[in-house]
Amino acid sequence: MRAACGRRRPLHHWPSGGVSRGTSVAALASMSSPISPVVVGYDFSQSGRAALRRAVTLAGRAPFHVLHVVCVVDPREAIPALPSYNGVDYMYAARVQEALAAETQHELDRADVRGSVHFFVHARIGKPAPEILALAEEIGADLIIVGSRLDSTKRLTQLERLILGSTSAHVMREAGCTVEIARTKRYPEVTLVPVEPVDPVHTYVPPHRYTYEDHRVNLRPAEWPLY
Repeated sequence: MRAACGRRRPLHHWPSGGVSRGTSVAALASMSSPISPVVVGYDFSQSGRAALRRAVTLAGRAPFHVLHVVCVVDPREAIPALPSYNGVDYMYAARVQEALAAETQHELDRADVRGSVHFFVHARIGKPAPEILALAEEIGADLIIVGSRLDSTKRLTQLERLILGSTSAHVMREAGCTVEIARTKRYPEVTLVPVEPVDPVHTYVPPHRYTYEDHRVNLRPAEWPLY
């Protein structure tokens, strides 16, 4: 099951079908420059939040990036943050979409983004990697941003790495575009030494221009035409 909803900041509904295989963002007449679709995998986890924050930063700096935030729900189990009352169905997917829109707006507000950022929210029911890849193909994505649940500070067994990192690894292997793995920054902030202007050691010497003709090399003034 696929449900998609288009939004922008400030949050206004865009025309879109309820259940759709994908949404063509090329029809957005308000965008004057070529757009670059970006798929963002989000699952209401810390790793998903890292992916969303990275995508928001990217779109805030370069608004021609159109974000497609997608959450893939296991048909057998609801998202812990969003309990289900009647199982995982279309109505539940609609609730997930609303939650995705709220999470995206929260990250945009947190990043203090100026101007407009265009984004869609998608709720799909199935397996994460295949659904993320399917959405990327449907919209012609230029970039996929996903998080990774692998903790580089812990030693994991090969099986643990296979299970925890299966979605991001699958997407990286099968994607038809660039894939970025987003992680929460753990490096401390570093104050860089300011760059001081330095006088050049050597002055610039313009190139000399010559003409070779009749076995002779003649120096020509730079302002003379070539022919």
